[in-house]
Amino acid sequence: MIDLKKMRQYVVEQVENFDERISLALARMGKYRESLERADYELYDDCYAVIEEYCVENNIKYLVDNNVTYCEAFFAPSAFIKKGFKYEEMVAIFSKKIAEIKQNHGITIKLLLDVSRTFGCENAMNNYNLLKQCPCKDIIGIGLGGAEQKGPAKEFAAVFEQAHKDGYHAVAHAGEDVGPESIWDAINYLHSERIGHGVTAIQDEELMNNLAKTKLPIEVCVTSNVFTKKIVQKVSEHPIRTFFDKNMFVTVNTDDPVFFKTTLIEEYWKIHNECNFSMDEIKQLILNSYNALFISDKEKAAYCQQVETAWEKCFK
Repeated sequence: MIDLKKMRQYVVEQVENFDERISLALARMGKYRESLERADYELYDDCYAVIEEYCVENNIKYLVDNNVTYCEAFFAPSAFIKKGFKYEEMVAIFSKKIAEIKQNHGITIKLLLDVSRTFGCENAMNNYNLLKQCPCKDIIGIGLGGAEQKGPAKEFAAVFEQAHKDGYHAVAHAGEDVGPESIWDAINYLHSERIGHGVTAIQDEELMNNLAKTKLPIEVCVTSNVFTKKIVQKVSEHPIRTFFDKNMFVTVNTDDPVFFKTTLIEEYWKIHNECNFSMDEIKQLILNSYNALFISDKEKAAYCQQVETAWEKCFK
C-alpha cells in the first residue's frame, strides 16, 4: 500500500533542488493564482515522473507480496482528465509499465476503463469514446464504478450496449449501497459480465437463486463493505458465507487496497477467521477468481492447475 508520507519524502529526496524550486513555485502560484504546472512546468514534470515511479514500485511490491499472477484492475480517468491530464499520455504510461512488470515479474495486468457513474451519462460516453479513439491492447473493457446512488445502472445502458457491440468486456459495481434492484438493472440493462460487490443480493432470494443458476461472478470486497457500513457492520455478518453456500459464483477482492488499508491475503484471512471458510473453500474461491477472468479456457485451466499444485505442496 502507498504511504503518502513516505512518498512525499521520496519526492523531496529525488527531485533536484526540490525545496528551493517548490518555494519559488508556491510564491508564483499565490501571486498569480496559477497551478503548479503553469508556475513551473519543469518541476511539475519532475515531480510527476518521481511520483509515477514511486507508485509503480509500490504496486509491483503489492502484487508480488500477494502472489498475484494475473490482475484485471479498474482504471478511472475522469478526475485526472478534468484536472488536465491527457488520456493518451496516461494510457501510454500504463502500457509501458504493464510491459515492464510482465517482463520483470511475470505478472499479467489488464485494465477495465471505469466510465464512472459519478460524473453522469455524457461523461461516461465521452470516456468510452476515448477508449475507441485511443485503443490499447491492455484495456480489455469498461466498468461502471462511482457513487451508486448518483447513477442508477440502467441510465448507462447505451454506453454498455455500444461496448458489447464493439467487442469489449463490461462489468458494473451494483448492490454495494443500493438494494437488489441495482443488481437486477446491471444484469438486465447493462448485461454486466461480473457484478462488483453485490452485497444487497442477500435481500432478494429470487436474485440469489438467479445468480446461483447463471453463475454470474460476484466480486466480493469484505473490508470495503464493512468500512462503509452501508449494509454490513462487521466481517462475521458479511453475506459472503451465504452466497458461497448457495453455490453462487463468489470471488474475493480488495476494492481499493490503498484506501481501505487491506491486502488480498488479509481478505482471505478475514473470511477464514471470521466467516468460517475452510482452507478447501478458500482454494475454491481462488479457483473461482481465475475462472472469472476474461481469458481463454485454456489459460484458466493452466492457472487453476498452478493453484492445485501449490495447494497440494503446501497442505499435503
